[in-house]
Amino acid sequence: MAVKVLVVDDSGFFRRRVSEILSADPSIQVVGTATNGKEAIDQAMALKPDVITMDYEMPMMDGITAVRHIMQRCPTPVLMFSSLTHEGARVTLDALDAGAVDFLPKNFEDISRNPEKVKQLLCEKVHSISRSNRRFSAYSAPAPAAAPAPTPAPAASSYGSHTSHSSPVPARPASAPAPARATAASASSPAPKRKAYKLVAIGTSTGGPVALQRVLTQLPANFPAPIVLIQHMPAAFTKAFAERLDKLCRISVKEAEDGDILRPGLALLAPGGKQMMIDGRGAVKILPGDERLNYKPCVDITFGSAAKSYGDKVLAVVLTGMGADGREGARLLKQGGSSVWAQDEASCVIYGMPMAIVKADLADAVYGLDDIGKHIVEACI
Repeated sequence: MAVKVLVVDDSGFFRRRVSEILSADPSIQVVGTATNGKEAIDQAMALKPDVITMDYEMPMMDGITAVRHIMQRCPTPVLMFSSLTHEGARVTLDALDAGAVDFLPKNFEDISRNPEKVKQLLCEKVHSISRSNRRFSAYSAPAPAAAPAPTPAPAASSYGSHTSHSSPVPARPASAPAPARATAASASSPAPKRKAYKLVAIGTSTGGPVALQRVLTQLPANFPAPIVLIQHMPAAFTKAFAERLDKLCRISVKEAEDGDILRPGLALLAPGGKQMMIDGRGAVKILPGDERLNYKPCVDITFGSAAKSYGDKVLAVVLTGMGADGREGARLLKQGGSSVWAQDEASCVIYGMPMAIVKADLADAVYGLDDIGKHIVEACI
């Protein structure tokens, strides 16, 4: 059956172009269009599409408000279009919190200059999120996440804490709930054993911004290991995302820069469009994105450098995302004696990257999203 798509945008030109691109794929059917958020809600209710493409700036009701209403009334996978600006990144992250599954840059020049590339990317996104776990029948808005009890710092701590984060984590914006079956079908791996890890490395893609938020807000300010984060994301977005996480978490979070030094309680986010590697001295190297690689940043590259530099002292976690990035890096980590965890299928938005880890028999443990943060704490503290 064809994937049914509702196209929402106040620009007549963009509505037509997106509809034309999608309709050229015989396995996609554009079942309707809407010019504002209110129309989008009505059309979603009436047409019950498999996927909605959504603009942000529209008259009468903006895209984020529309996504929130749709997730409450008729949960449907939403693909947001966003501008490649700092403000566009902030808005897109708000949309993902509201329940959108993924996003694409809204670039009219690319549509004119590279129509085939745009067509391929857009259709791939629509097909992938149509299979996501975002649609479910029993919806209930999640309560704001309660902050875990602060962990007292050791009397003679040699590592720095993020003092501005010592108070409880503020209530974060209403985030998209995991599928209703996630808690019931959570994986049954036993709680981890404690180990003196020198690094925690987390890789993710589609669904990752919300997943990382849920995991990292569970870590205390005195978390004893450095953290590196690899999230598939454009260059214009990673700085805004790091700033967002830094405000929400007790640990410090920043976009990684060349020459940064790993330290406990600090999470470094790989910059979009580039590659992040770690050397044996704990220094971060930021390299230009190689056009031959599909992902910039690439989880495999960071995991591989961590395996070389830290041997058996890495805890690697692969979260929700399409594709198999992270599998080969995880293989190198396992060969060196490090530990690899995967998010379970039920709590993933897209069960691609974690599935690749599990199918390759590389996972030491499989956990539901809401258990991963506390298990990281148990394993490291």
